[in-house]
Amino acid sequence: MTTTTELLKGAAELFPDEVVTQAHVRHLELPGAGTFALITLDNGLDHTKPTTFGPQSLANLNTAIDQVEAEAKDGKITGVGITGKPFIFAVGADLKGVELLKRREDALAIGKGGHDVFKRLSGLAVPTFAYYNGAAMGGGVEVGLHCTYRTVSKALPAFSLPEVFLGLVPGWGGCVLLPNLIGADRAVSVIIENSLNQNKQLKGQQVFDLGIADAIFEGADFLEQSLLWTASVLKGDTEVVRADVDRGEAWDQAVQRGKGIADGKVHGAAPAAYRALDIIAAAKNGDLRQGFDAEDQALADLIMGGELRSGIYSFNLVQKRAKRPAGAPDKSLARPVTKVGVVGAGLMASQLALLFARRLEVPVVLTDIDQERIDKGVKYVHDEIDKLLLKGRVNQDKANRLKGLVTGHLDKAAAFGDADFVIEAVFEEMGVKQQVFAEVEAVVPEHAILATNTSSLSVTEMASKLKHPERVVGFHFFNPVAILPLLEIVRAEKTDDASLATAFSVAKSLKKTAVLVKDAPAFVVNRILTRFMGEIQNVIDEGTPVETAEKAVEPLGLPMSPLVLLELVGPAIGLHVSETLHGAFPDRFTVSPNLAAVVKAGKRGFYVYDSGKPELDPEVKALLKQGDTVLTEEQVRDRVLDAVAQEIGLMLEEGVVAEAQDIDLCLITGAGWPFHLGGITPYLDRTGVSERVNGKKFLAPGVASVPA
Repeated sequence: MTTTTELLKGAAELFPDEVVTQAHVRHLELPGAGTFALITLDNGLDHTKPTTFGPQSLANLNTAIDQVEAEAKDGKITGVGITGKPFIFAVGADLKGVELLKRREDALAIGKGGHDVFKRLSGLAVPTFAYYNGAAMGGGVEVGLHCTYRTVSKALPAFSLPEVFLGLVPGWGGCVLLPNLIGADRAVSVIIENSLNQNKQLKGQQVFDLGIADAIFEGADFLEQSLLWTASVLKGDTEVVRADVDRGEAWDQAVQRGKGIADGKVHGAAPAAYRALDIIAAAKNGDLRQGFDAEDQALADLIMGGELRSGIYSFNLVQKRAKRPAGAPDKSLARPVTKVGVVGAGLMASQLALLFARRLEVPVVLTDIDQERIDKGVKYVHDEIDKLLLKGRVNQDKANRLKGLVTGHLDKAAAFGDADFVIEAVFEEMGVKQQVFAEVEAVVPEHAILATNTSSLSVTEMASKLKHPERVVGFHFFNPVAILPLLEIVRAEKTDDASLATAFSVAKSLKKTAVLVKDAPAFVVNRILTRFMGEIQNVIDEGTPVETAEKAVEPLGLPMSPLVLLELVGPAIGLHVSETLHGAFPDRFTVSPNLAAVVKAGKRGFYVYDSGKPELDPEVKALLKQGDTVLTEEQVRDRVLDAVAQEIGLMLEEGVVAEAQDIDLCLITGAGWPFHLGGITPYLDRTGVSERVNGKKFLAPGVASVPA
């Protein structure tokens, strides 16, 4: 039988670059409650490098538990506590190590190693306490679940079991202990619903309200108050009473609710949520050992599966690549931006004005063709700031300051004479854009950047009639601006490095994920989505029923169906982008006569929602003219994926972005494509589509797959 020490030693050899967490033991005298051992998890780095559990870190915790176990047995201590360094409790397993695993038995060892160490906390001869002082995720949450009692800081900003989001299950006790602590329904919310809802985090108060923690204290003296509370528990002055867990029908209903959430989000396309629900279902009998074994097996299977590798790949794109955009010029070239101009005062322009004011905290001035539109735009921004105030996101002083920053002016010269950065968000027509830029160039300072929020037009052509085309840059946001992180930064033919560097600097201040793209038709996201949607529309035009075409891509687990997405974008905009791309690439991009008919009829989409569910609008149905070629769901899916793989291959050949990774980063952050797909290219590689269409995979072995 392999010991925990041997297991962890073997795992540590596979992961030589682990950032090792120490487990320091110190002894405290608790008032009236004897000597207490406190274990502090600390990797020796500041809060920007959160504490994780790799194999060596688990071994260190195991050694600390050896010490306190002996002390407890000898009656030297009355209890054991575990806490973290300032602002961080622990954020779970070290994913960098998981990426390196090539064999199932090594993956199994990681699961067993964590369980073997953590469950010792519940087996000590004295009560154990977890003090969630800061960010706690995954294994950080789970180590606390193995303790007898838990406290949480009111200042705790982030608490979650994010494994399902990444393609794993909480595998060190989470799936078994949490439902047995707070009930299956609440556990399903934390493990499944929050995870699949873009990895939603809990705050300290929510952790307490859910019953995960037994007490909650202010952040300023959290540890001190937790230790005083611990003393009162050990003395018997404080009794911890927890609600009974319903192990009847409510447990089964919770699991069914979880399955409904998973079906709605991933449509059976990603296994992690379903594996987690199976373990939660089986945990109803309270058999911890059986549950931990099931977690080990699920972890091992998922670590060796494509979904997790794609999930980690996505995580690395968003956490690492996004912070160092490929091809961005040296940031020292960026110029300061102390005032922003926005041309236009419609909804998009107003959203931009709000974002610039909130993030840059500099004056923002809107212009438009008449005072009424300007007033409406400024009012929109002020109303949105009032909503932030009501929600407690800003205080009264900040709200007043932000409102004071956003103004409007009919005269461009007065508005933009001292602006450093002017962005246009006017009608998507080349002549209009060129005229706007000519007017702006005449009145702005020589150093000012001229940015366009165009979604599909050539930035080079837009700048071609200006005296200084080198300061024009594409700055393409995604709707809704406040939610979607992506910003496609477009380098036109004459854009200079200083202008580009300034654009990247502004993007960073706006807290956006900036990706450098070439000035090619529709850039990245709109080009791929238009090809994707175009193929769906083609099969409908040829004769495949709308429902079949929609259901065909459900296994991808996209955030919404193609025609619901079209409704969100607006059929008229969808038609305009497809016309632009048809003009550029007539052999691959079509203009659907049925879509044109829907737009001409003034319809806002293909569906009505009278029953609460989307149903094909009878008026749209009457407009549709279809051929007699009817495809199966599988045939539709193959056609759509082949088209997307071909388009991505061509975009990479054209140098639209530096690498396939940038395509995936754009789809995840600009179109909400799921983490478990890795954007799209890992999925196309995994399903054999890349090789079928392009004769090769997009990514090298091990990038979003098990290393060779």
